[in-house]
Amino acid sequence: MKVLLIGAGGREHALAWALAASPLLSELYCAPGNAGIAEVATCVALDVTDHAAVIAFCREHGIGFVVIGPEAPLVAGLADDLGRAGIKHFGPSAAAARLEGSKGFTKDLCRDLGIPTAAYGRFSNREAALAYLATQPVPIVVKADGLAAGKGVVVATNRAEAEAAVEACFSGAFGNAGAEVVIEEFMEGEEASFFALSDGVAALALATAQDHKRVGEGDTGPNTGGMGAYSPAPAMTLALIERTMREIIRPTITGMAARGCPFKGVLYAGLMLTADGPKLIEYNVRFGDPETQVLMVRMKSDLLAALLAVADGVLSTFDVRWHDDPALTVVVATRGYPGSYAKGSEIRGLERAGALDGVEVFHAGTRRDGARLLADGGRVLAVTARARSIADAQALAYLAVDAIDWPEGFCRRDIGWRAVGRDER
Repeated sequence: MKVLLIGAGGREHALAWALAASPLLSELYCAPGNAGIAEVATCVALDVTDHAAVIAFCREHGIGFVVIGPEAPLVAGLADDLGRAGIKHFGPSAAAARLEGSKGFTKDLCRDLGIPTAAYGRFSNREAALAYLATQPVPIVVKADGLAAGKGVVVATNRAEAEAAVEACFSGAFGNAGAEVVIEEFMEGEEASFFALSDGVAALALATAQDHKRVGEGDTGPNTGGMGAYSPAPAMTLALIERTMREIIRPTITGMAARGCPFKGVLYAGLMLTADGPKLIEYNVRFGDPETQVLMVRMKSDLLAALLAVADGVLSTFDVRWHDDPALTVVVATRGYPGSYAKGSEIRGLERAGALDGVEVFHAGTRRDGARLLADGGRVLAVTARARSIADAQALAYLAVDAIDWPEGFCRRDIGWRAVGRDER
């Protein structure tokens, strides 16, 4: 089977790496891809916002299956257009992708279905939002309703910060994403990432993970797209997994189907593990980044077969097997990220890092200039290791990081600290 993967980041490199190992695959293309993906797939310069061009490419090259990696094409309806063209694909419709495309939509769904989540208010004008804010305790969370590339969420520790976040949304700081604002109560607890496949009817839990959103060690500083992750998440016990499926995932799948927009794809639930049990922070409608990197190196099963089971509506007959060994990934980013940063610095030593047994180096933002590998983004590499314990995986990942020669890059040195602490107890 010929497969086209849509995307260009570390998530897509991990997916491409796993898809390339499938015996069902005859040829793998990626649009637009990156320098790492080019090692396992043919990268094509397709404008993925031009759905007609994507469909034409599929027909011209005999593509049998399209895997959509990022959220923006899903919210824009690429899956719908592929479906109308008769092209098999993995990823939800635009209507179902509202679970990520509109935080207000998801909060209303949770309210209607009794899914545990933070109390909230939803507003389309500044005055109403500020009036509501004045009645709420701090800390408090302010979110732009739409897609804001991971930058539309502010955890405000005081009222001035919260008001500034509201003003930023309605003044256009996040474009159309900030046309509506969701204000939520602050939830206390430990965060976890929970993934489940769904074919619109059945739901299948995948391995758990935890990521580190803050740029600084000790989980301090500004939020980022993710500075590292590990799997499994020790805090997600079997009982918590079953409760999450029962109280959050399955009601969502049933509720979306009842609304005429069945969810077919991977549902990524950001959870807060509170004293009252797991609560939904928000949904994403695609694999996480950098969680995908640790999930893929732990997956024993054929990824392509799993995604096809979703597309074919036969997920109830499928199961996924995992390596028992945990995995950990360290994101190496360009200095300055998540603020302004320079592109184009040269990266050396990836061969040394990748030669270590148990290590995979996934590219998130790279490009080739002849024989040179250059940084081409904020988050640039995801150095991933699988080992017998989370502490061993952490040590191996940092051994690989230290083999890379890139003075313009930086990383956190404490990825997995909570899990390692649990291991040591």
